[in-house]
Amino acid sequence: MNLLLIAAGAAVGAPLRYLTDKHLVHRLLVGTTTGTPFPWGTLTVNVLGSFLLGLMTGTTNHPMTLLLGVGFCGAFTTYSTFAAETTALATTGHPTKAALNVVLNLAAGLSAAILGATIS
Repeated sequence: MNLLLIAAGAAVGAPLRYLTDKHLVHRLLVGTTTGTPFPWGTLTVNVLGSFLLGLMTGTTNHPMTLLLGVGFCGAFTTYSTFAAETTALATTGHPTKAALNVVLNLAAGLSAAILGATIS
């Protein structure tokens, strides 16, 4: 049963991450900029996922933790893409954007988690 809860959450989280990055964020932000685009999609999903996990800090509901925390947030957020995009920015002549990406992911992600935990 645990594995099914995780899989169900991931089945929603992964496509939502893709849709958020490719359709919502790219159409709203990247299409209006010039030069190398900033990875707003990854930042968005990481901050939203951090907020949701922050909200869940007070829960003792194990099935909900598996469904939303492990499954959904595990598939919705992405550390590997954050690392790859930061590396790509740094190695293609955009060190300022790379540094900004690191600072924003860490600061906004932690702030969102703290906010979620505070209001939960």
